[in-house]
Amino acid sequence: MSKQKIKIGLLGAGTIGGSVIKFLHENQAVISQRTNADIEIKKILVLPREIPALQEKNLPATDSYDEILNDPEIKIVVELMGGINPAKDFILKAMNHGKNVVTANKDVVAQFGGELFETAEKNQVDFLFEASVGGAIPIIMPLKRSLTANKITEILGIVNGTTNYMLTKMTADGVDYETVLKEAQSKGYAERNPAADVEGKDAARKIAILASIAFNSRVTFENVSVEGITKITPQDISHAEKLGYVVKLLAIGKDSELGIDVRVHPVLLEKNHPLASVNGVLNAIFVKGAPIGEAMFYGPGAGEPTASAVISDIIEIARGIQLNSVGRFGCTCYENKKFCPVEETVSSYYMRLLVDDKPGVLGRIATTFGDAGVSLKSVMQSECAPEDHAEIIVVTHEVKHKNILQAQDALKNLDVVDEILSIIRVE
Repeated sequence: MSKQKIKIGLLGAGTIGGSVIKFLHENQAVISQRTNADIEIKKILVLPREIPALQEKNLPATDSYDEILNDPEIKIVVELMGGINPAKDFILKAMNHGKNVVTANKDVVAQFGGELFETAEKNQVDFLFEASVGGAIPIIMPLKRSLTANKITEILGIVNGTTNYMLTKMTADGVDYETVLKEAQSKGYAERNPAADVEGKDAARKIAILASIAFNSRVTFENVSVEGITKITPQDISHAEKLGYVVKLLAIGKDSELGIDVRVHPVLLEKNHPLASVNGVLNAIFVKGAPIGEAMFYGPGAGEPTASAVISDIIEIARGIQLNSVGRFGCTCYENKKFCPVEETVSSYYMRLLVDDKPGVLGRIATTFGDAGVSLKSVMQSECAPEDHAEIIVVTHEVKHKNILQAQDALKNLDVVDEILSIIRVE
């Protein structure tokens, strides 16, 4: 029996798009066997200046989206352009023309997921986005299918390879932020403008997507409290190591009694935590729920391996097309949960202070913390401080964020405190 031909339109032929082209060709035989269909790229949308290079490789390039949109043979549109515009518009037009969509676009999914799912449902097509979080790591579909019997209560993720690489190098080599950023840029891990990565915005978009699925309630980028790694110093990393921690940028989602708690920020993570050993450009996502308990998904989070997730979505839709069964994986945000205010979130905290080196200082600092409702778990003094000063490192017991803010304000007004050097949550 002849196999069905399923034709796709590819939007973008950059790093991920080029890898999709490559692996659809190299793995064509095995993909055909697994899907009982021949998947063929009929058109590739690129900029006019990019067309000659693709034509030299005998690839079907075009600079007109209408050629893809109005082609009835193209059943799947694969959007790999990135950014909000025109990607969002192209996705919506594709679905309104009855075409299934695969995307790796975290920006669009995090900000406009609700609208995109409504459009997919209206047109009874599939909208899949496995590659939008975690690169090659399967996490979207496991949350939607394999773990659907669970009540997920918490997601912790290292979901940005750039910042994880930088913190790993700062830990291993003792170098400062500016030095390691230049190295990351020279290796191609960081963009010339690294703000989306180092300020935590990339990770925030990804945790918005994960939290929406895990907690069955719409979470957007705007709902995420975000802090990046730009203030992390070698001193903080060194002190953390002495205390039994490593510093990581975590994307955190928790389904608490006070509402959904979703944030991105650096943390001191205990060395025995499964995420503590995730180094370099690798990503990992740690899930807690019932009855599963705990599970971790780990692997490459960007670049060429991301094609694995894109192609897996293409294959999933191709199987559905053959069975006349698309539109199965709709929106799972059937609840409308409130959000936990940031000031009500609870953590332990690490704080590093530069203070006057004289009798009674520690007592006054401890009293100030106590007056703010903050209990101290440990206090140690660093050997690195200017003359007539001392560097004090404290770790608190779990406390609400508003109490830490109160303590911070009070310490700033204390005449024996010269500077609050850093405040980092302990997870």
